[in-house]
Amino acid sequence: MTTTTGTTGTLRPVPTGALNLARTIATAARVLRQLRHDPRTIALMLLVPCVMLFLLRYVFDGSPRTFDNIGASLLGIFPLITMFLVTSIATLRERTSGTLERLLAMPLGKGDLIAGYALAFGTIAIIQSALATGLALWFLGLDVTGSPWLLLLVALLDALLGTALGLFVSAFVASEFQAVQFMPAVIFPQLLLCGLFTPRDNMHPALEAISNVLPMSYAVDGMNEVLNHTDMTANFVRDALIVAGCALLVLGLGAATLRRRTA
Repeated sequence: MTTTTGTTGTLRPVPTGALNLARTIATAARVLRQLRHDPRTIALMLLVPCVMLFLLRYVFDGSPRTFDNIGASLLGIFPLITMFLVTSIATLRERTSGTLERLLAMPLGKGDLIAGYALAFGTIAIIQSALATGLALWFLGLDVTGSPWLLLLVALLDALLGTALGLFVSAFVASEFQAVQFMPAVIFPQLLLCGLFTPRDNMHPALEAISNVLPMSYAVDGMNEVLNHTDMTANFVRDALIVAGCALLVLGLGAATLRRRTA
């Protein structure tokens, strides 16, 4: 626990660790109110994954089976990418505008702040994943063997992972341009090594070893389990838990790197 100077000149404690549900919900509500007044950001988060899936479907109009093979994987990858980009930029704006500085001077713990942001963007992620999954399954004809609910679950976990990565990266950037520059470093290697373009066991052993520690690999594996199996498999449970665990780990790292920029 740290201290800060109150309006009367006395030092008062500022919690930094334990979560407080009321403060977390208040933080999430404030972020959602801000997003409500930013229609372009909402459109980016909710509509872009749907548009990308729509385009992909008709790119492979003459080969529907190809869309079935890669559409499920991209159903998880597109939300991850958009949530990463939007979350990193939105959190950066909080830093550069001084909002984050003022919040950290209040009796608001780092865990409350990070959890509040995650809850707000996670709410958007739920809507985003539901829209993209519904569009792919019921309008674009994506054919999966397993339950649509499992497909939705993996898409949601991927979006939450993108949110966590965006919150974490925002601590290391000073401008929106730098936030965009982090995409090739954080997202593109995972995209190339996740097994979307070729099975991971066909890669060079060194690259396969790297892919085994990247969370997007397990997101794609989870989607493929739903694509090919009627029931929930042990591999699916493993993949979902790894993606969820990585999201929680990155959120924890984001809380650890959260700090005031001024004394």
